Amino acid sequence: MKVRGFGRIAALALAVAAPLGIGLVTAPGASAAQTTTVYYDSTGAPDYLAQIDQGAANWNAAVNDVKLVKGDGSGTVVFHETNSGGSYTNTDGHGNGDIYLDTSQVAQGFDPTRIAAHELGHNLGLPDDYTGPCTELMSGHGPGTSCKNAKPSAEEASKVESLWANGFATLGTRTRVASVY
Repeated sequence: MKVRGFGRIAALALAVAAPLGIGLVTAPGASAAQTTTVYYDSTGAPDYLAQIDQGAANWNAAVNDVKLVKGDGSGTVVFHETNSGGSYTNTDGHGNGDIYLDTSQVAQGFDPTRIAAHELGHNLGLPDDYTGPCTELMSGHGPGTSCKNAKPSAEEASKVESLWANGFATLGTRTRVASVY
């Protein structure tokens, strides 16, 4: 009974501390799984709301250390629609950035859910790998318009897990990534 009571107290402490960004000390030999929440704002890409949400859901199904949550008109990752220059991300790779979805690429036949998920991958810290197969989300436009896979591979998910295992919230220099999806 005492163990259960302590477990409830610990769970309550985590529930209160986590949203406040307060770290809790764990006993030696114990581990505390921490999930970082990254909020995204899709209001700037109104033609692709469902595809953006699906891309985020695909990442959320693949990883545990970071979760993408739709913000209510705000977020640290902000989507925009554009009609030239290819889809790209301006990001620090740590859950902060602007994603530009090129409507002309969708008109060419590239899958908008794959594009959104791919660009989210950059915001989670992954680089492009255009020579990769369709099964790799970060291969981007490399496999061509027939590739509709919008889910990260096990290797990509594992890399994101390793990057976000301790929060990965350090801010870095914002760089333009994936100049052409």
